[in-house]
Amino acid sequence: MERRTFLKTIGTVAGSYALGGGLSSTVQAAALAEERLGVPQRILGRTGARISVVGFPGLALANYDQEQGTAGLHKAFDQGINYFDVAPAYGRDGDAEIKMGIGLQGIDRSRIFLACKTKMRDKDGARAELERSLKRLKTDYFDLYQMHAIFTEDEVKQALGPGGAIETFLKAKEEGKVRHFGFSAHTTVGAVAALNGFAFDSVMFPLSFVDYIETGFGKTVVDLANEKGAAVIAIKALSKGAWPQGVERTRKWWYRTTETQKEVDLAVRFSLSLPGVVSAIPPSWLDLLDKAVDAGQSLRPITEVETLELRTMAKDCQPLFREEQQRAAAGRGVYPDCPHNPDPAVKIA
Repeated sequence: MERRTFLKTIGTVAGSYALGGGLSSTVQAAALAEERLGVPQRILGRTGARISVVGFPGLALANYDQEQGTAGLHKAFDQGINYFDVAPAYGRDGDAEIKMGIGLQGIDRSRIFLACKTKMRDKDGARAELERSLKRLKTDYFDLYQMHAIFTEDEVKQALGPGGAIETFLKAKEEGKVRHFGFSAHTTVGAVAALNGFAFDSVMFPLSFVDYIETGFGKTVVDLANEKGAAVIAIKALSKGAWPQGVERTRKWWYRTTETQKEVDLAVRFSLSLPGVVSAIPPSWLDLLDKAVDAGQSLRPITEVETLELRTMAKDCQPLFREEQQRAAAGRGVYPDCPHNPDPAVKIA
């Protein structure tokens, strides 16, 4: 694909949300030089690294065989995706990591931004997962290494305390095995504790139009991440909320997704128009990745008409994290695990 470089300023996010301090109509997403290799790239906060505005969802590889997964990885790269995300918890016995390690062979390692995670909160456990992941992915280093699926303040205290996973992170950076640090979270309390506890380079957090518009879920984390200088990566960006009772589940997935290209375009533009959001990870299906790539290739600021359309859509949806948002707002505890997953065998990104 022909290489074209241009200066693109993500303009004013149109539409005002009556969320009590919700998304402002004057919010400016980062004004960046975005390089189009099919999919624009944005700078990952303080790191200076450039990543595609749509990332490859490594969990998708658990849904396909090796041949299909390899084809999907190479297609994504050819379309302009350079950001590939995976974790040892994705698939049975590291299935997604193993498939990605094989599938990325033949692609110049220096041209991709490879991100991995660990659910281990202790130093030794994190080291064991790090070394295993490096081996499975056939690489000497990760561009981004993250604490995976933080839910509680206690997890953060353990991970950042003496003998915690952060010690492995820091040592691995000295060794050249990790370049940047981040975390993913599904609760406001967990994300806030992590952002206040350490200068992470990035935070992955659910940012869907349904939850943001209907309950304001995600705003606190986005605001704090911007204050702390951490880049934001949107997960659940294509979520259309929880499955309504009586609605046929067209995908074996724990939440409903946007499906048409128009819906995906709107959902992607919404998440990527929030301040400090540099990339969005679609759900773990290659057909939805293709639609997200199309949305990324034609990325432009969300308009007032489109925000009104999303507000109308959101009213007919059920927020995925309503209970968590209510608990966080009331200062009560958070769930130790995601309560919205009806099938424990389905891994949560």
